[in-house]
Amino acid sequence: MTKTVLDMVKDVLVAIDGDAVNSISDTEEAEQIANFIQAAYLDLVSHTNWPSHRRAIALTPFANSLFPTHMKLNQDVKELISIYYDSRKIGETERKYKEMKYLSPDDFLRKLNVRNSDDPTVQIVIDGSGIELLILNNRAPQYYTSINDVDLIFDSYDSAVDSTLQESKVQAQAYIIPDFNLTDDFIPDLPPDAFSLLQSEVISRTQFRLRQIQDAKAEQEASRQSRWLSRKSWRTSGGITYPNYGRKTR
Repeated sequence: MTKTVLDMVKDVLVAIDGDAVNSISDTEEAEQIANFIQAAYLDLVSHTNWPSHRRAIALTPFANSLFPTHMKLNQDVKELISIYYDSRKIGETERKYKEMKYLSPDDFLRKLNVRNSDDPTVQIVIDGSGIELLILNNRAPQYYTSINDVDLIFDSYDSAVDSTLQESKVQAQAYIIPDFNLTDDFIPDLPPDAFSLLQSEVISRTQFRLRQIQDAKAEQEASRQSRWLSRKSWRTSGGITYPNYGRKTR
Protein backbone atom coordinates (compact mmCIF):
# COMPACT_ATOMS: atom_id res chain seq x y z
CA MET A 1 0.00 0.00 0.00
CA THR A 2 1.43 3.37 -1.01
CA LYS A 3 1.59 6.19 1.53
CA THR A 4 2.36 9.88 1.56
CA VAL A 5 5.21 11.28 3.63
CA LEU A 6 2.66 12.64 6.11
CA ASP A 7 0.96 9.23 6.39
CA MET A 8 4.28 7.59 7.22
CA VAL A 9 5.22 10.31 9.72
CA LYS A 10 1.89 9.79 11.50
CA ASP A 11 2.39 6.00 11.57
CA VAL A 12 5.89 6.37 13.00
CA LEU A 13 4.65 8.82 15.65
CA VAL A 14 2.02 6.29 16.72
CA ALA A 15 4.68 3.56 16.89
CA ILE A 16 6.95 5.64 19.13
CA ASP A 17 4.08 7.18 21.16
CA GLY A 18 4.75 10.67 19.79
CA ASP A 19 2.47 13.68 19.49
CA ALA A 20 -0.16 13.69 16.73
CA VAL A 21 0.39 16.11 13.84
CA ASN A 22 -1.49 17.37 10.79
CA SER A 23 1.63 18.34 8.84
CA ILE A 24 5.26 17.28 8.88
CA SER A 25 6.12 20.87 9.82
CA ASP A 26 3.95 20.88 12.96
CA THR A 27 6.68 19.70 15.32
CA GLU A 28 10.44 19.34 15.30
CA GLU A 29 10.01 15.60 15.90
CA ALA A 30 7.78 15.25 12.83
CA GLU A 31 10.32 17.12 10.69
CA GLN A 32 13.12 14.85 11.92
CA ILE A 33 11.07 11.75 11.09
CA ALA A 34 10.38 13.13 7.60
CA ASN A 35 14.13 13.54 7.15
CA PHE A 36 14.65 9.94 8.32
CA ILE A 37 12.11 8.84 5.69
CA GLN A 38 14.04 10.68 2.99
CA ALA A 39 17.38 9.19 4.09
CA ALA A 40 15.95 5.65 4.33
CA TYR A 41 14.29 6.05 0.93
CA LEU A 42 17.54 7.12 -0.73
CA ASP A 43 19.34 4.17 0.88
CA LEU A 44 16.64 1.80 -0.35
CA VAL A 45 16.59 3.00 -3.97
CA SER A 46 20.39 3.04 -4.04
CA HIS A 47 20.60 -0.67 -3.20
CA THR A 48 17.84 -2.04 -5.43
CA ASN A 49 17.07 -1.68 -9.14
CA TRP A 50 13.29 -1.31 -9.06
CA PRO A 51 11.65 -1.97 -12.46
CA SER A 52 9.58 1.19 -12.07
CA HIS A 53 12.81 3.19 -11.97
CA ARG A 54 13.87 2.03 -15.42
CA ARG A 55 13.73 4.97 -17.81
CA ALA A 56 14.63 6.07 -21.30
CA ILE A 57 17.30 8.71 -20.75
CA ALA A 58 19.13 11.36 -22.75
CA LEU A 59 22.89 11.50 -23.14
CA THR A 60 24.27 15.01 -23.37
CA PRO A 61 27.04 15.45 -25.97
CA PHE A 62 29.92 17.79 -25.21
CA ALA A 63 29.04 19.52 -28.54
CA ASN A 64 32.71 20.44 -28.83
CA SER A 65 34.85 19.49 -31.82
CA LEU A 66 37.73 18.82 -29.41
CA PHE A 67 35.64 16.03 -27.85
CA PRO A 68 33.55 14.68 -30.75
CA THR A 69 32.79 11.31 -29.11
CA HIS A 70 32.27 12.42 -25.51
CA MET A 71 28.81 12.39 -23.92
CA LYS A 72 27.70 12.99 -20.32
CA LEU A 73 25.37 11.05 -18.03
CA ASN A 74 22.82 13.03 -16.03
CA GLN A 75 23.22 13.04 -12.25
CA ASP A 76 20.06 11.02 -11.56
CA VAL A 77 21.36 7.99 -13.49
CA LYS A 78 22.09 5.13 -11.12
CA GLU A 79 22.99 2.34 -13.54
CA LEU A 80 23.22 2.42 -17.33
CA ILE A 81 21.43 -0.49 -19.02
CA SER A 82 21.91 -0.04 -22.75
CA ILE A 83 22.82 2.42 -25.49
CA TYR A 84 21.81 2.28 -29.14
CA TYR A 85 23.06 4.77 -31.73
CA ASP A 86 21.62 5.60 -35.14
CA SER A 87 24.48 4.60 -37.44
CA ARG A 88 23.12 5.86 -40.74
CA LYS A 89 25.69 6.93 -43.30
CA ILE A 90 25.46 10.17 -45.23
CA GLY A 91 22.54 10.17 -47.64
CA GLU A 92 20.71 7.29 -45.91
CA THR A 93 17.22 7.91 -44.54
CA GLU A 94 16.43 4.57 -42.90
CA ARG A 95 17.18 4.51 -39.16
CA LYS A 96 19.90 2.04 -38.24
CA TYR A 97 20.09 1.80 -34.47
CA LYS A 98 22.95 -0.41 -33.34
CA GLU A 99 23.77 -1.44 -29.81
CA MET A 100 26.91 0.08 -28.37
CA LYS A 101 29.18 -2.39 -26.59
CA TYR A 102 30.69 -1.42 -23.27
CA LEU A 103 34.40 -2.01 -22.70
CA SER A 104 36.36 -1.47 -19.52
CA PRO A 105 38.74 1.51 -19.78
CA ASP A 106 41.73 -0.83 -20.18
CA ASP A 107 40.08 -2.90 -22.93
CA PHE A 108 38.87 0.27 -24.62
CA LEU A 109 42.39 1.70 -24.73
CA ARG A 110 43.79 -1.59 -26.01
CA LYS A 111 41.31 -1.52 -28.88
CA LEU A 112 42.12 2.10 -29.73
CA ASN A 113 45.88 1.73 -29.37
CA VAL A 114 46.22 -0.69 -32.29
CA ARG A 115 45.07 2.08 -34.63
CA ASN A 116 47.57 3.92 -36.80
CA SER A 117 47.82 7.49 -35.56
CA ASP A 118 49.22 8.57 -38.97
CA ASP A 119 46.08 7.39 -40.75
CA PRO A 120 43.93 10.41 -41.78
CA THR A 121 40.82 8.57 -40.52
CA VAL A 122 42.31 8.48 -37.02
CA GLN A 123 41.86 11.63 -34.93
CA ILE A 124 43.84 12.21 -31.76
CA VAL A 125 41.52 13.39 -29.00
CA ILE A 126 43.00 14.40 -25.65
CA ASP A 127 40.59 13.48 -22.87
CA GLY A 128 40.08 15.79 -19.89
CA SER A 129 42.25 13.39 -17.88
CA GLY A 130 45.13 14.02 -20.31
CA ILE A 131 44.97 10.61 -22.02
CA GLU A 132 45.35 10.54 -25.80
CA LEU A 133 42.57 8.67 -27.59
CA LEU A 134 42.87 7.41 -31.16
CA ILE A 135 39.34 8.05 -32.43
CA LEU A 136 38.10 6.98 -35.86
CA ASN A 137 36.34 9.76 -37.74
CA ASN A 138 34.89 7.78 -40.66
CA ARG A 139 32.27 5.54 -39.05
CA ALA A 140 29.55 5.53 -36.43
CA PRO A 141 30.54 4.39 -32.94
CA GLN A 142 30.62 0.74 -31.88
CA TYR A 143 32.15 0.78 -28.38
CA TYR A 144 32.14 3.03 -25.36
CA THR A 145 33.69 3.30 -21.91
CA SER A 146 33.84 5.68 -18.95
CA ILE A 147 36.93 6.60 -16.98
CA ASN A 148 35.28 8.78 -14.34
CA ASP A 149 31.81 7.14 -14.28
CA VAL A 150 30.25 10.40 -15.50
CA ASP A 151 31.54 11.03 -19.02
CA LEU A 152 31.03 8.41 -21.72
CA ILE A 153 33.68 8.06 -24.42
CA PHE A 154 32.84 6.40 -27.73
CA ASP A 155 35.43 4.95 -30.06
CA SER A 156 34.43 6.70 -33.30
CA TYR A 157 32.11 9.07 -35.15
CA ASP A 158 31.31 9.73 -38.79
CA SER A 159 32.56 13.24 -39.56
CA ALA A 160 30.85 13.11 -42.97
CA VAL A 161 27.50 12.97 -41.14
CA ASP A 162 28.01 15.01 -37.93
CA SER A 163 30.83 17.01 -36.38
CA THR A 164 30.12 15.31 -33.02
CA LEU A 165 27.87 12.56 -31.73
CA GLN A 166 24.24 13.70 -31.48
CA GLU A 167 21.79 13.39 -28.59
CA SER A 168 18.91 12.95 -31.06
CA LYS A 169 20.51 9.74 -32.40
CA VAL A 170 20.74 8.02 -29.02
CA GLN A 171 18.39 5.43 -27.52
CA ALA A 172 19.52 4.81 -23.95
CA GLN A 173 17.97 3.18 -20.90
CA ALA A 174 19.05 3.31 -17.28
CA TYR A 175 17.91 2.87 -13.71
CA ILE A 176 17.50 6.27 -12.13
CA ILE A 177 17.21 7.59 -8.58
CA PRO A 178 13.88 9.45 -8.42
CA ASP A 179 13.54 12.76 -6.61
CA PHE A 180 12.20 12.93 -3.08
CA ASN A 181 10.15 15.94 -1.93
CA LEU A 182 9.78 16.75 1.75
CA THR A 183 6.11 17.69 1.51
CA ASP A 184 3.01 16.29 3.17
CA ASP A 185 1.41 14.88 0.01
CA PHE A 186 4.50 13.45 -1.66
CA ILE A 187 4.32 9.70 -2.36
CA PRO A 188 7.77 8.06 -2.66
CA ASP A 189 8.36 6.27 -5.96
CA LEU A 190 8.43 2.69 -4.68
CA PRO A 191 6.49 -0.52 -5.37
CA PRO A 192 3.57 -0.84 -2.92
CA ASP A 193 5.13 -3.82 -1.12
CA ALA A 194 8.31 -1.82 -0.38
CA PHE A 195 6.55 0.72 1.85
CA SER A 196 6.45 -1.63 4.83
CA LEU A 197 10.23 -2.02 4.59
CA LEU A 198 10.67 1.74 4.39
CA GLN A 199 8.45 2.33 7.38
CA SER A 200 10.12 -0.39 9.49
CA GLU A 201 13.51 1.11 8.71
CA VAL A 202 12.31 4.59 9.67
CA ILE A 203 10.81 3.36 12.95
CA SER A 204 14.12 1.68 13.79
CA ARG A 205 16.10 4.84 13.02
CA THR A 206 13.66 7.05 14.91
CA GLN A 207 13.70 4.89 18.05
CA PHE A 208 17.47 4.83 18.08
CA ARG A 209 18.20 8.47 17.19
CA LEU A 210 15.36 10.23 18.98
CA ARG A 211 14.65 7.83 21.84
CA GLN A 212 18.14 6.33 22.17
CA ILE A 213 16.68 2.84 22.24
CA GLN A 214 16.78 -0.03 19.80
CA ASP A 215 13.52 -1.45 18.49
CA ALA A 216 14.37 -5.12 17.93
CA LYS A 217 10.96 -5.85 16.44
CA ALA A 218 11.22 -3.03 13.87
CA GLU A 219 14.76 -4.07 12.97
CA GLN A 220 13.66 -7.70 12.59
CA GLU A 221 10.76 -6.64 10.34
CA ALA A 222 13.05 -4.41 8.25
CA SER A 223 15.50 -7.27 7.81
CA ARG A 224 12.71 -9.69 6.86
CA GLN A 225 11.23 -7.26 4.34
CA SER A 226 14.66 -6.58 2.86
CA ARG A 227 15.29 -10.30 2.28
CA TRP A 228 11.85 -10.70 0.71
CA LEU A 229 12.24 -7.72 -1.61
CA SER A 230 15.71 -8.80 -2.69
CA ARG A 231 14.03 -11.92 -4.08
CA LYS A 232 11.05 -10.06 -5.51
CA SER A 233 11.74 -6.66 -7.02
CA TRP A 234 9.65 -7.25 -10.14
CA ARG A 235 5.91 -6.65 -9.98
CA THR A 236 5.14 -8.31 -13.32
CA SER A 237 4.50 -12.02 -13.14
CA GLY A 238 7.75 -13.91 -13.33
CA GLY A 239 9.86 -10.82 -13.93
CA ILE A 240 12.80 -11.55 -16.21
CA THR A 241 13.61 -15.16 -16.93
CA TYR A 242 17.26 -15.93 -17.57
CA PRO A 243 18.40 -19.04 -19.50
CA ASN A 244 20.09 -21.73 -17.42
CA TYR A 245 22.49 -22.81 -20.21
CA GLY A 246 22.00 -26.49 -19.51
CA ARG A 247 22.34 -26.31 -15.72
CA LYS A 248 20.19 -28.91 -14.00
CA THR A 249 17.70 -27.80 -11.39
CA ARG A 250 17.63 -29.53 -8.08
